[in-house]
Amino acid sequence: GVLSHLERLEARARALALRQEAAEQRQEQLARLKGRAQELRLRRDELRAKVELQQKRLLGNEGVATSGDADAAQPSDRAVLEWKMRNVQDLLQLFYLTGLSGKRTKHGVCFCISTAYEGTYLDSFYLDLVTKPQVQIRRHSVPVFIPLEELARKHLQTDIKRFLSVLSDHLNAYVGRRYQADQLQERFSGHLEGTLQRNSLCNVLVFKYNTSGQNEAFPFSARLLYGDPCRSLPTEAVVSCTSGAPAPLAEATAAHADAFRRLPLHRALEALGSPRRRPD
Repeated sequence: GVLSHLERLEARARALALRQEAAEQRQEQLARLKGRAQELRLRRDELRAKVELQQKRLLGNEGVATSGDADAAQPSDRAVLEWKMRNVQDLLQLFYLTGLSGKRTKHGVCFCISTAYEGTYLDSFYLDLVTKPQVQIRRHSVPVFIPLEELARKHLQTDIKRFLSVLSDHLNAYVGRRYQADQLQERFSGHLEGTLQRNSLCNVLVFKYNTSGQNEAFPFSARLLYGDPCRSLPTEAVVSCTSGAPAPLAEATAAHADAFRRLPLHRALEALGSPRRRPD
């Protein structure tokens, strides 16, 4: 009995060491990815500034005619078309660095919005746009629960860069929330009672859990609400404890709710399940 107990303790210590080592590696990788993301954002901002400056110069050079005729004071159709083509090419180069890419089609432009979370590539969504006589969505693979039509009404005709940027934020937040829920169920099934409940948009998650992972009692219930559709972390986390649970567990619910608001879902449960070091 003593030897088997020691073996279990050694196995648990080895598993804990492996988890800590993996967590440190993930933190290092995340730090590198954050640095790379910052570099890309700076490059994106530089390209965006260059594109806007080029647009102003083109409008200044081609948009003013020397004739006194009121109609002649407007840019020619050819000048406007050439400006639009250059604008599209600059947009494609700019978006390539921010998870957005595209190509010219006979109808207009087809954009690809690539999504990722924690450095893991997830899904790509496509948007086929018609540019004449006005910009319209011809086909797309955006999920029905993403407010595509609402975003198009707000931004598509006036600022296509803003439209694609906001749409990308919605899609990345959605796949990020879905990824966290999938990771929780795949990696921490022993911590959960039954199946995690979620809706299509993954902005409401409900589950019962424990922090031991021993398939014993599940004293905690969590309800996570994601009020901001462009965020992958919840705006509200409500954690409760079953009636009759020991006082220390009931007191821990506030700390659990705070962890769920600050950390990705699977990271939060991983942190809550790690034993705290005792003071020497």
